Amino acid sequence: MRQQLEYELIERIAGGDTEAFAVLVDRYAHTVHALVARIVVTAEDAEEVTQDVFLKVFDNLSRFDGRSSLSTWLYRIAYNTAVSHARRRRRPTCPIDERRITAVRDDEADRLEEMVEQQQALDALAAAIEALEADERALVTLRYYDDRPIAECAEITGLTEANVKVRLHRIRKKLFVMIKTPADADK
Repeated sequence: MRQQLEYELIERIAGGDTEAFAVLVDRYAHTVHALVARIVVTAEDAEEVTQDVFLKVFDNLSRFDGRSSLSTWLYRIAYNTAVSHARRRRRPTCPIDERRITAVRDDEADRLEEMVEQQQALDALAAAIEALEADERALVTLRYYDDRPIAECAEITGLTEANVKVRLHRIRKKLFVMIKTPADADK
C-alpha cells in the first residue's frame, strides 16, 4: 500500500505537480535533516545540505527505479551528500592508534551499551560520536538513532551487509576507547 502511494506521488511529481513534491519534502524533511545534522554537525551546514538533498531528489526522481523503497533511495542521497560535504569541510577528529582499537575485547566494547544508562556516559558518548569521521557518524545515525536494519544501512551506504556489521563493530570499539580514556585516546 505504502509503495503504491509512493509511486503515485512520484508520478504526480514527474507530471509537474509541485504540491506533490511539497508532500514528499514534508514527509521526509525531518528525518533527512536529522541524518544530515549528525553527519555535518553545524546547524547552518545541515540546513544547506538538506536543501541540496531535496534539489538532488527533485532532479533525479526520474532515475528512481523502485528496487528499494523511496525512503531508502532518498536517505542514500542524503547520506552521500552529507558525507561528501563533511569530507570537504574536514574537521579535526580524534585519531586513535589502530592497535588500541584491536586490543579492545569484544565484551568490553559491548559494555558500552551498558554505560549509556548513566548521564555522564551519555555525554561522553555524544562527544565521542561527534568526534567520529563523517561516514562513521552516518552509520551510527542510521543504525542506532534511526534504528534502520543492517540491510537498509548497507543499501543506503553502498556497503555490503557484512561490511556494515564489521564497521559498526569497529566503531563500537573505537567509541569504547574514546570514552574510556578521552584524555589520552590519541596515544
